[in-house]
Amino acid sequence: MQLLQKLESIHDRYRTLEERLSDPEVVSNIAEYTKTSKEYKDLEEIIRLYMEYKRFLQQQTDAKEILDSGDQDMAEYAKEELQSAETALEDLEARLKIKLVPKDPEDSKDVIFEIRSGTGGSEASLFAGDLFRMYTRFFDLQGFRYEVVSETEGSVGGYSKIVLDVSGTDVYAKLKFESGAHRVQRVPDTEASGRVHTSAATVVVLPKMEVEDLDINKADLRVDTFRSSGAGGQHVNKTESGVRFTHLPTGVVAESTDSRSQHKNREIAFGRLIQKIKDQTLHAHQSSVAAQRRSLVGSGDRSDKIRTYNFPQNRVTDHRINLTLYNLTDIMNGNLDEVIESLRVADNMDKLQQGDIE
Repeated sequence: MQLLQKLESIHDRYRTLEERLSDPEVVSNIAEYTKTSKEYKDLEEIIRLYMEYKRFLQQQTDAKEILDSGDQDMAEYAKEELQSAETALEDLEARLKIKLVPKDPEDSKDVIFEIRSGTGGSEASLFAGDLFRMYTRFFDLQGFRYEVVSETEGSVGGYSKIVLDVSGTDVYAKLKFESGAHRVQRVPDTEASGRVHTSAATVVVLPKMEVEDLDINKADLRVDTFRSSGAGGQHVNKTESGVRFTHLPTGVVAESTDSRSQHKNREIAFGRLIQKIKDQTLHAHQSSVAAQRRSLVGSGDRSDKIRTYNFPQNRVTDHRINLTLYNLTDIMNGNLDEVIESLRVADNMDKLQQGDIE
């Protein structure tokens, strides 16, 4: 069975890592020890499930042997043991397959997190402010660190745009499904008749990457710096803090003037460049395989409405996976775990259906 072979191979790697963690040369090398420890820890849950899986495989084998022996006194017991083992094996196999889905190499990255008001005027800016509070509360609950890079307030409150630098453990893994158009349905404070309005805000999550992280030749990149213009005051206009990246083979251009820091603008502009190149590649791939089912999660198409927040009904609906929850108040207080975990599971199941794991 291919699953067992894969698990046995992982178990061999786990034992090798265990030995390396006792090797004085590895222990004395902080960088190597940290890398080895992380890989070892990442495999612990898979190995625990594998040991349990092997135990029930043995229970299944033993029960079948008893039944094949014709021992009538033990037949009823063996049947119960066999049924118990097969139920457990089915559950464990499903869980193991999810664990074996190849990890997105970008999952461990920190991110640049952007929120912009969309359609709906001042109410959209207020909603962008609500999303900012929701996400920063989630960051606090996750132990993430965040810094406001730039902000433009709305005319009556909230934000027209706010950009954050978010860092921590597996930040992109937790936030990558949040990119897209978020719609709100509620009665604005300014609405005297009590009519429900619909507004929107967009969220963009960009993993912070370096050229070395990707198959991009440095010689294929042109980097220009320039003086920022617009809001920001005299300080911005007097320094060449704006950064523009041009990927020469594709002609893709991305820039940032969000921050007064040229270093921070380089991070933002590069993240935007990578996202544009990814979107371009994804679009070309999807056009060539139009008949193939497109993944509902993580598609990168930020123009699609991904989620609706309905305040009158205390309801949140994620349209990509048809998930509806009636705990909007909790979610707006940063309790996003159920939504994010559901998206992660749906993404893994989608990968399984596409044949990433057999």
